[in-house]
Amino acid sequence: MSLDSRARFVGPAAWAVSATELYPSLAAGAVAAALGFWRGRAKGAAPEGRRYFLGEDLEWAETVFSAVLLASVLMYFVIQAFKIPSGSMRSTLLEGDHLFVNKFIYGLRVPLTGKRVLALRRVQRGDIVVFRFPVDDPRELHCGSIQYGKDFIKRVVGVGGDTVQVKGGRVLVNGAPVPDEIYAQYVDGARREAEAVKAREFTAEQYQKYWETHNLDRALEFSPPVSGPRDFFGPVKVPERSFFVMGDNRDRSCDSRYWGPVEERYLKGRAWLLYWPPSRMKTVL
Repeated sequence: MSLDSRARFVGPAAWAVSATELYPSLAAGAVAAALGFWRGRAKGAAPEGRRYFLGEDLEWAETVFSAVLLASVLMYFVIQAFKIPSGSMRSTLLEGDHLFVNKFIYGLRVPLTGKRVLALRRVQRGDIVVFRFPVDDPRELHCGSIQYGKDFIKRVVGVGGDTVQVKGGRVLVNGAPVPDEIYAQYVDGARREAEAVKAREFTAEQYQKYWETHNLDRALEFSPPVSGPRDFFGPVKVPERSFFVMGDNRDRSCDSRYWGPVEERYLKGRAWLLYWPPSRMKTVL
């Protein structure tokens, strides 16, 4: 590729990343169609001058196609852009913040298997992770609406084998309070016990089963975040290869207290770098 071509790669590459993030199939299809079109034009009879311009157009189309392909590979295996959709992670992350997600740290995802290989480390308590909402039925209602297919961001509170409980709004893992004073936020001083009384209608086994199968919110018939197990929850045991996640904004987060554990197969990666707005640029912890 010539020096001019390398210079022109910057524009198409930037476009490719944005297009791939928003409409990956559409972007790749459009570029492929354009590439095929110009290849056909270049093969046909044309005056010498016109062939020169067709050659330039073909080179540009190939550059864009390469940029889209590279962006697709990077976004599938290595990095993903993410925008904070709500206030559930305040004040660590605010609505509208843009960040990059490290998809490689927990291992490369093997397509169609749900497995990961070459992990740099395992998920740990305190990690802020991005995951696909952990249900496979597109008709299920959680947090008052359909969440199927949406990406969520929360902090890992418990890993496989941990016992998690919430008492009076405070989180206990394996019987010990979580030292979350640095990042956790509580906006409501009142602690509600009504749902704790209602939860006692179930045995411990029933409670665990409803929670593991993402049915606890329907079993208790509550509408978060103003009711339900926000302040009194569990105890439950986190299944192996699963995680208990919560928002740092404890009183305004619809999380594992309401809809259950996040299995490893739904995990996308760890929050890494907040890059927008520039005034808040930082490594996410």
